Amino acid sequence: MTSPDSSGRLMLLDSASLYFRAFFGVPDQRSDPSQPPTNAIRGFLDMIASLVSTHQPTHLVACWDNDWRPQWRVDLLPSYKAHRVTQESPAPAPGAAPDQAHPASDDTVPEEVPDDLAPQVPVIVDALKALGIARLGADGFEADDVIGTLATRWGGRMDVDIVTGDRDLLQLVDDARGVRVLYTGKGGVRDPDLATQNYLRSRYAVDTGDAYLDMSVLRGDTSDGLPGVKGIGDKTAAQLIAEHGSLTGLRAAVDSGSPAIKGARRANLEAATAYLDVAPTVVRVTRDVPVASVDMTLPREVADPVLMSRIASEFGVTSSFNRVLSALRIE
Repeated sequence: MTSPDSSGRLMLLDSASLYFRAFFGVPDQRSDPSQPPTNAIRGFLDMIASLVSTHQPTHLVACWDNDWRPQWRVDLLPSYKAHRVTQESPAPAPGAAPDQAHPASDDTVPEEVPDDLAPQVPVIVDALKALGIARLGADGFEADDVIGTLATRWGGRMDVDIVTGDRDLLQLVDDARGVRVLYTGKGGVRDPDLATQNYLRSRYAVDTGDAYLDMSVLRGDTSDGLPGVKGIGDKTAAQLIAEHGSLTGLRAAVDSGSPAIKGARRANLEAATAYLDVAPTVVRVTRDVPVASVDMTLPREVADPVLMSRIASEFGVTSSFNRVLSALRIE
């Protein structure tokens, strides 16, 4: 990979999180339903333009789900994202052929994708390729794991901004290494929560990304098929982690019969033993996945003008492309 210098800023996009948000947030402007849908394409490109203009990254990677539900996570916890599985396997998105710059070898449209979103995903793939914006996935891993790997590799050597609407990635927040999350859950990309460790303290009453991970395991997340521990929400989970130092410390206290943990709380923690044995591995973002070498620097010229022109004309997204080019300062 092109080595960023210490004064740079690396922006990592949780691509599926953003194009789903674009699809549901940007109006469908078609006057004729026979025309191809374009709202996710337009929204995704507009998001990139806004993010680059506002946060001025020197390096940019669109991180991709090569596998939105890795089998190794399912083997540990069968309920993981199980409710999102459709009757049929997700259909492959006919994106650009894999190559060194776009190494995802099994581009798939994630689970339960609306009919009008599915055909837009491969167009987004081509749009990134045309612009010369790096797109990076790893077989057998989610985009979260690619993000975790790049944040771990480059954090401390440059500032890292992770753009996502997924709370799981808050576990990567690390002030000392310059890693923060631009959380789009409420304000979108134009007004994201800037999640630093101070944000974690004020919002979740935990001090670090690691503590957030422990808290999230206890709390669970129904959207990911993580049951958590009965009777434990954000507040109680944060309190238990603070009192015992970590999830490991809490479990040791339970196992040793600590009188500080009693009654229904003890019973619920003991009942969740099997879940707590595997959930930390499932929830923890992998930070050492094998990712291909790509040029992460912000493009200074259009990589494939012919492809960009074709997409712009065929899908009517010239204005969106122009906004990205303006943000990138490409004339």
